[in-house]
Amino acid sequence: MKTITILATALLALSLPLSSAVAQGDGEKPTFSAGWKKGRETGFPIPRFVSLRSEKANMRVGPSTDYPTKWVYSVRGLPLEITEEYGNWRRVRDQEGVTGWMLAPLLSSRRTAVVGPWLTSPVALHASASAKARTVATLSARVRLEIAHCDGKWCRVTLTERRISGFVEQSALWGVYPGETVE
Repeated sequence: MKTITILATALLALSLPLSSAVAQGDGEKPTFSAGWKKGRETGFPIPRFVSLRSEKANMRVGPSTDYPTKWVYSVRGLPLEITEEYGNWRRVRDQEGVTGWMLAPLLSSRRTAVVGPWLTSPVALHASASAKARTVATLSARVRLEIAHCDGKWCRVTLTERRISGFVEQSALWGVYPGETVE
C-alpha cells in the first residue's frame, strides 16, 4: 500500500477569530495522576483533555454569556484541555495555547488529538505499535485524529476524515498527556 501524505492546511480554519451534563463524561470513572487536582464542579482531574462536541462553539473571555466572544471554533472533535471549572463553564486551552471559557455541554469526553503543532517533520502512522512496523500514512502537524486507546507510549488512532487506522507514538500527539493511558 502506498504511503499517504496527509496535509494539515484544512485545519488552519480550526478557529476563526471574531472581529478582533457531559463536560467530561459524567458516567466515566475519574483517574488521577500525581500533581493533578480535582475539578471543583465535577470532581474529575484538572487538567484533562476533552473534545469539541458542537459544530460551532464560542470561546468567551469569561465564564458567562455576558462576556464577549474571543474565538469561534467550527470543527467538531477538536481536542481541548480543561484547565478550570466554574459552574457550568470550563476554562479551556487549544493546541495553539489560546485560552478562554466554554459551556460544558459544548464539550465531550470523547478523546481526540492532533499531531503535535510543534513538529517540523511528518509523523508515521504505523500498522502496529512499533517504530519498525509498516507505515500506513504520513501525517503532517495539526492533523486531527480520533483516539481509540493509548498505552503510555503508543496510541491507536483513526484518521478522522479518511477512516484510516493505525498507531502513532504518543509523544507526537497533542490531546493526550505523556505516559497517560486511555481506554
